[in-house]
Amino acid sequence: MTHEFDKAYWETHWQEAESGAAIPPNPWLVAETADLAPGTALDAGCGEGAEAVWLAAQGWRVTAADISVEVLARAAARTGDAGAGIDWVEADLGTWTPDTAYDLVTTHYAHPAIPQLAFYARIAEWVAPGGTLLVVGHLASAEAGHGHGHGHGHGHQPPAEATATAERVAALLDADRWEVVTAGEPTRRLTDRGSGAATLHDVVVRARRK
Repeated sequence: MTHEFDKAYWETHWQEAESGAAIPPNPWLVAETADLAPGTALDAGCGEGAEAVWLAAQGWRVTAADISVEVLARAAARTGDAGAGIDWVEADLGTWTPDTAYDLVTTHYAHPAIPQLAFYARIAEWVAPGGTLLVVGHLASAEAGHGHGHGHGHGHQPPAEATATAERVAALLDADRWEVVTAGEPTRRLTDRGSGAATLHDVVVRARRK
């Protein structure tokens, strides 16, 4: 089934999604930013805000952007005082452009209305010189199904149009402008909300803008 991943899709999804206990941040975010000095960060497609909250707790000033008003309200209400360092922004990431560049731009399984690789290329332009891009996504070639614990609602099999490979993501980044630090396709086990245990097949690409 082909998904539009537009505003109507995501508002409907989040209105129907179960609101459970807060989830931990993505482990690849934790691992890949451990050696970075906190600065400004953009969480592109923030969902329920787990990554934005974790970054804020580490001292980052976070802009958390998502197309869904429903999920932004849920995230802001859930995080309470923990969200003091976060600006929640309603934004269609396929058309919105921030008015500043960031020391860190990161995204975790976000699926916009534009093609997936075009989305990654777009957000890469929002990284400040010396800053970091971190993409965590679904692996295109994974045969086993998976979910990702962020309530995006694909069950255990993400649509093909929401996937990529580490090689293709890294290839978007001009070697004259970027140093690719990580380009891998790791797996991990996760107990997804309401979906049982699953093996996640991820794409993780981290790059530093020169």
